[in-house]
Amino acid sequence: MTTITDILQTMDYGPAPEDSAIVRDWLKRHEAGFGHFIDGGFTAAGETFEVTNPASGEVIARVSQGSDADVDAAVKAARAAQPGWAGLSGHDRARHLYALARHIQQHARFLAVLETLDNGKPIRESRDIDVPLVVRHFYHHAGWAEIMADEFPGAAAHGVCGQVIPWNFPLLMLAWKIAPALAAGNTVVLKPAEYTPLTALALAEIAREAGLPKGVLNIVTGDGATGAAITGHPGVNKVAFTGSTEVGRLIRRQIAGSGKALTLELGGKSPFIVFADADLDAAVEGVVDSIWFNQGQVCCAGSRILVAEAVAPRFTELLKRRMATLITGNPLEKSTDIGAIVHPVQLERITALVEQGRAEGSEIHQGTAPAGCFYPATLVTGVEPASILSTEEIFGPVVTLTPFRTPEDAVALANNSRYGLAASVWSENVNLALDVAAKVKAGVVWINAANLFDAGAAFGGTRESGFGREGARAGMAAYLTHPTPRAKRPEAIPAALDATPVQGLPATAVDRTAKLYIGGKQARPDSGYSYAVAGPQGSVGLAPLGNRKDIRNAVEAAHAAKGWGAQTGHNRAQVLYYLAENLSARASEFEERLRSFGQSDSVARAEVETSIRRIFWYAAQSDKFDGAVQSTKSAHVTLAMNEPLGVMGILCPSAQPLLGFVSLVLPAIAMGNRVVAVPSQGHPLAATDLYQVLETSDLPGGVVNIVTGERDVLAKTLAEHDDVDALWYFGTAAGGQAVEAASAGNLKQTWTEDGAARDWTGPEGQGRLFLTRATQVKTIWVPYGE
Repeated sequence: MTTITDILQTMDYGPAPEDSAIVRDWLKRHEAGFGHFIDGGFTAAGETFEVTNPASGEVIARVSQGSDADVDAAVKAARAAQPGWAGLSGHDRARHLYALARHIQQHARFLAVLETLDNGKPIRESRDIDVPLVVRHFYHHAGWAEIMADEFPGAAAHGVCGQVIPWNFPLLMLAWKIAPALAAGNTVVLKPAEYTPLTALALAEIAREAGLPKGVLNIVTGDGATGAAITGHPGVNKVAFTGSTEVGRLIRRQIAGSGKALTLELGGKSPFIVFADADLDAAVEGVVDSIWFNQGQVCCAGSRILVAEAVAPRFTELLKRRMATLITGNPLEKSTDIGAIVHPVQLERITALVEQGRAEGSEIHQGTAPAGCFYPATLVTGVEPASILSTEEIFGPVVTLTPFRTPEDAVALANNSRYGLAASVWSENVNLALDVAAKVKAGVVWINAANLFDAGAAFGGTRESGFGREGARAGMAAYLTHPTPRAKRPEAIPAALDATPVQGLPATAVDRTAKLYIGGKQARPDSGYSYAVAGPQGSVGLAPLGNRKDIRNAVEAAHAAKGWGAQTGHNRAQVLYYLAENLSARASEFEERLRSFGQSDSVARAEVETSIRRIFWYAAQSDKFDGAVQSTKSAHVTLAMNEPLGVMGILCPSAQPLLGFVSLVLPAIAMGNRVVAVPSQGHPLAATDLYQVLETSDLPGGVVNIVTGERDVLAKTLAEHDDVDALWYFGTAAGGQAVEAASAGNLKQTWTEDGAARDWTGPEGQGRLFLTRATQVKTIWVPYGE
């Protein structure tokens, strides 16, 4: 018999199993199978599939496979309920969300045990982290519903939201999705993951218990085909997806040109950076919280440890020692640190990737794990940056360790990934930590912490980790829309370009040759061709015919001008004010150019004057489009920084060739982006004249690059270019669809509109919408008040 003296000697945990009897009784009542939750009630179970407990392999439920007809019924119910739900006052919606939060609290233990049975995560995590965060999200978004009219004036719900969530945080991801959607006045059709649908169905029962109106929340279970039916359904106005990058690409292509709003939260390969002055013991615990939390099945897990060479041996030893104490086993045992892998398919993938890394020469260090669907805590050393274990998202309790010498090396290694979801930085030097936080390419950065989450802090990534944010103001805004201009007559397909010699060009004292503008220099097109620019009485000049190589050169030049984004907003503003001053000095010249395209004197004068005023407005905004300090967890301050997207492609509308160009390029560069702009295809000479103004306005070379030519051909090249971070396209519907589909390669953010929809001369031509579209929120968690 074990004595107290023995326990004090070993400090071993005694058995502390969680009682699952109540949950198993509930499952037994549904042993005939679960139906879908549609229009406030459950359907009869149809064709079903098995749901298993990953820790034991036992079948614990049977759930219906959603068909196209089921999805149709759910969307129909959501569509019918949406006007009434959105028509409620914000206060009334807030009361519903508040009630839902209270009822979740009342069923908190039930949900925690069910989540552990269904997913395999330790009961300590589902009980102490997941469910409290679920409650927090509903309370937080009840607040947004209450004050929505004040905080988002003029905004409205999208309509019906189609949402697909993953299996790693089944209930928490559900809360992240439906709480802001409902707060904004949308209705929801949600599909939980095939492996872990049970807490979503339980929450549907709780929503009914709490009095949520029929049709507001609909849950359809099934596999990937069901999810595709939801995201592609014509009755869905917004799609929100959390899952793999591969599926994210499929969804981007599937809904291209549909007009649906889209948020993607995808994979990650997050760096965990430990500097020589870090508290190594604290950093080791950070690794535990980062990669061995939830069995490493976390998109933002710090799966790449980068440690300063000077302390790498000591840190490695401490980490191995800590890893040896981790308990892998029964998730319902309260002393368990690492539970079961969600499904044998995932276990096979983890095992195969680790063995591939071993074959590459990496050294594998592992803890222990019982037989079954379990995998031990794993540390990989001697791993090269190009190893599969360094580049691929493993989604398991596996972490690599790579030493670095300098902070510059650390940043280079951290950014050596196609992902950009999160990062963790450990240093006692606040200047160093914040400097690295600014340089690492990630949507979320934790300083001296890891895996901190709160409804008041925006979460989301960049690059192939997706786009859009969940949580906080940015997450709420993603579920709202503002009135979108509609074209009375859609923009026509531009006339075919004529690159043959033309007659009747206007005579000038000295011939002016329009060129491309790349890297601050005028450049001839790679094609060697020029095309005729038409006026009312015939051709008025020649413009260079840009091609794929010209776009490549322009993108390279834009990347070389990265210092522009690092300048202060004040410095950028001074350059833009100077640009407006110089354009004003040459106003008559630009008016004459616009008249040559067929504009009247008054229209040409108004377009130039409006362009000057627009430059002034965005110069004024350069140092005023601020981020925020968000109220989240104690002992931390959470910064929401509005960062530039990077290198942007901008395809301008056909009409108003000067004002359309200025209205799109200026907000982008005011926020610190660099652009490759394709001006009006038919009348590009207003833009090529403008580069002479840019040259005399202290704008650094490469910040604005101008490539003229066939808009849709150049748009395709930009959309497919992996070093372009975002693309704005204002043209035809077919061109917009092509841009959205082609952008799926590196999942760049896109903004597409009919080029004739906006009145560029009025309020529609400028505003904070353009600034929001030109930036993304980086959330930085900083210790504060400890």
